Amino acid sequence: MALVTGAARGLGACIAARLYDHGYRVAVTDLDEEAAAKAAAKLDPESHYAVGLALDVRDKHAFARVRDQLVERWGAVHVLVNNAGHSKVEALMEISPESFDAVVSTNLNGTFFGCQVFGTYFAEHGYGRIVNIASLAGQNGGTATGAHYAAAKGGVSTLTKVFARELAPSGVTVNAVSPGPQDLPIVRDMLPPDRLAAIEQSIPVRRLGRPRFIADMAVLLASDHADAVTGACWDANGGLYMR
Repeated sequence: MALVTGAARGLGACIAARLYDHGYRVAVTDLDEEAAAKAAAKLDPESHYAVGLALDVRDKHAFARVRDQLVERWGAVHVLVNNAGHSKVEALMEISPESFDAVVSTNLNGTFFGCQVFGTYFAEHGYGRIVNIASLAGQNGGTATGAHYAAAKGGVSTLTKVFARELAPSGVTVNAVSPGPQDLPIVRDMLPPDRLAAIEQSIPVRRLGRPRFIADMAVLLASDHADAVTGACWDANGGLYMR
């Protein structure tokens, strides 16, 4: 059974769908409960194997409530994908304290709380998979995104290592996927066409990434036989960042 945060639309919805396709019961969670319910209904209209739930990742207690709901409903949770994110394009010197806090609280705090709550639960049961969605912005300082987003995603990569080291002896793996610019509606809505075209030309493979491939990476890291992979960050950025 898998839980995906920020899964009502975009990359999160794609990850939830791929997990569902691979036989997982899936909890589609989002700040927007109605949108989460609709996304889950698209996967499973009868709600036997997919459910939409409200989850504000900025609230640690909300993670605990959803965990308990899912355990009551399906008996156990095995996978957490920390996907929920918030990004704003703002000039560095114009980012307000409120804007910085808003972006960091969703991207970084949300990942931390999810890893804490479900990491503890998984460790108690001797098994679990956590996949954190990081970003190229956290590796190279960002290009089209704000400094608050880049800083938060850099923190996600570091938290992945910290939790991986802590939880490894308990049968729990913690890994990250670090996408570059993806071919998603939010990306196309956030950037004017000329700016987007310039970004595509700057990518060595000359195209935006495919969200379904990112979802497949998450599914692979969530699998039973991924037990020897932990603390890793898998890059998918079209060659923008090579290491």
